[in-house]
Amino acid sequence: MFAREARMGARPPAVAGSFYPREPGELQIMVETLIGEAKPSGEGELLGVIAPHAGYMYSGPVAASAFAEVAAARHRFTRVLLVGPPHYVPLRGIAASSAGGFATPLGEIAVDVEAVASLVDAGLISIDDRAHAPEHSLEVELPFLEVVLGRFALVPLLVGDAVPQEVAAVIGAVMDGRTLLVVSTDLSHYLDYSVAKARDLASASAIERLDDSKLGPHDACGFSAVNGALRAGRDRSWRIERLDLRNSRDTSGTRGRVVGYGAWAFFAVERPVA
Repeated sequence: MFAREARMGARPPAVAGSFYPREPGELQIMVETLIGEAKPSGEGELLGVIAPHAGYMYSGPVAASAFAEVAAARHRFTRVLLVGPPHYVPLRGIAASSAGGFATPLGEIAVDVEAVASLVDAGLISIDDRAHAPEHSLEVELPFLEVVLGRFALVPLLVGDAVPQEVAAVIGAVMDGRTLLVVSTDLSHYLDYSVAKARDLASASAIERLDDSKLGPHDACGFSAVNGALRAGRDRSWRIERLDLRNSRDTSGTRGRVVGYGAWAFFAVERPVA
């Protein structure tokens, strides 16, 4: 049994001042500007998004296309299931933090401790603070969510070597009418521009077929989380739409080897009227 009363204080930000601005006013303006420049489709019942997690100067415009979709959604979400990869600490399975909240320069987001405890009690996840402490893949999505949602509860999970069925089981256990799924991943890493574009187009094709058998570690750093979301989407007949697909040369003009970024939205399939 997971001890709900053992929850600690907020996890402090690990990459404020490097991946995104540390000063709250500057960060607020940057995120609002990025979202304002994006063009959401605003079509359908939004269930979740896939967004990149690099420094904002590189992936911010692509991430903004996902969160602009959230801002335009007909439904107002009060909870976020946020899943992404661990970059610094090896992780078996899926893990939450013992923190009672996650802090950013824009404020503190409360963790849904009851939801986390239920997942632990069910044997679906574990607790691993070592993996969460330095990790940026979840943190960089939070300022976008704070700007578009305001107050919300958070279920923050790092996905290590879990198979798609394990991730899909967690998604199925948490998702409800008030919960937004956010999957954090970058795509190809440090390839030549033309090679990266071809690799990322192949990854996009797999994602858009909801095919959880194609993506591997060379295609997306968050492939385990993405594959689990694709499995959940296929099992539930979700529709997926590409919002953006670029890389670090496209967004920042940097030369040399590039990192790929993509954004997608999951929608419920509208049932025909009988």
